[in-house]
Amino acid sequence: MKKHYRHENDCLNCGTILEGKFCHNCGQENLQIKESFGHMMNHAISDYFHFDQQFFHTLKPLFFSPGKLTNEYMAGRRAQFLHPVKMYIFISLIYFLLVFKENKEADKVEVKQITTEHAEDSAKRVAIDKIKNNKNLSPEEKQKTIAVITRPAGYHVKKHIKVDTTGKAASAITKKASDTTDKDDDDDSVTGDVFEQGVTTTTDDTTYTQYLATQKKLPEAERDGLLMRYYNAKAFALNNPKIDKKKLIKEGIEHNFPKMMFLLLPLFALILKLAFWKNKKFYVEHLIFSFHLHCFVFLFLTIIMLLKVVIPDTGGWVDVIDWINIISSIVIIWYIYRALRVMYHRGRWRTFSKMFGMSITYTIAFSICLLILVVVTALTVV
Repeated sequence: MKKHYRHENDCLNCGTILEGKFCHNCGQENLQIKESFGHMMNHAISDYFHFDQQFFHTLKPLFFSPGKLTNEYMAGRRAQFLHPVKMYIFISLIYFLLVFKENKEADKVEVKQITTEHAEDSAKRVAIDKIKNNKNLSPEEKQKTIAVITRPAGYHVKKHIKVDTTGKAASAITKKASDTTDKDDDDDSVTGDVFEQGVTTTTDDTTYTQYLATQKKLPEAERDGLLMRYYNAKAFALNNPKIDKKKLIKEGIEHNFPKMMFLLLPLFALILKLAFWKNKKFYVEHLIFSFHLHCFVFLFLTIIMLLKVVIPDTGGWVDVIDWINIISSIVIIWYIYRALRVMYHRGRWRTFSKMFGMSITYTIAFSICLLILVVVTALTVV
């Protein structure tokens, strides 16, 4: 696409005398200030396709030559490839959007299924109790009727048994099932996680307002510090029954989890440096390799998620989805092994041993960071 450049050779951004179309001091392109809408859109589309060209040019070594992309980048051949940080942000954004969307849809289906099954089981229990207490039915009729009720869905049987299906009985059964469901739901909320059970405060006051009033009455030297007041404020908020704590905490974790993964990249690079310290590589080389490795994993898992949407879950002994999960896990393990060999030039068994030790260390670090994330999220989102 044709661009309109200025005839003057001074940079409008920093004033440097230009020797070409780009400023060698600040990098700004010497384009016309006033341009038509068409030229502006052409410029924007050109920049987009430049990114697009770099991205797809980077995908080939990223997917089919593990470790080569990092070696090429560190060798100085960078213009044709996308910047590691820029590529990671772009890929991780798409990946986490799909992951959280998939989790929300799975949660909706699971909640709906559990609620339906729970209501059906409660209705069956009430109906069985009503049949057992029905004096108009003989023991044989009661047994046959209960057998019909407890048969699995889809089981067809000829109806030779008289069952009380009057509106009064149906209404009573429905009401009883609803009451039982509500009661069981309350029981589930009691057996929830630690945040559902409540958080202990450091005071005997029942409300945060009462706590603040008590603090004002105390001498200044005996009052709680800033951190203790903050803790009590969050504890009273978490104990508020009007707040859906599980939902808030879950949304907070989903919001902060991508940030945690980004902060884990330097830690993973440090693990690489300690594991392969004999290679005498700079820390930035391990960091770039960490970015490239996570980019592949996230992009590969994104493709797998999209593939699962297209392929139906058949279930049974031969489950296509299970086979996809197994094969994808093998591919990721092989890719990491191959990338480590190309990057650090170690033998097969030495690479496997390093890879095994790194996986344990990274798992421990990931678990600790995830625990910190949950605690911090619980104390900040409410």
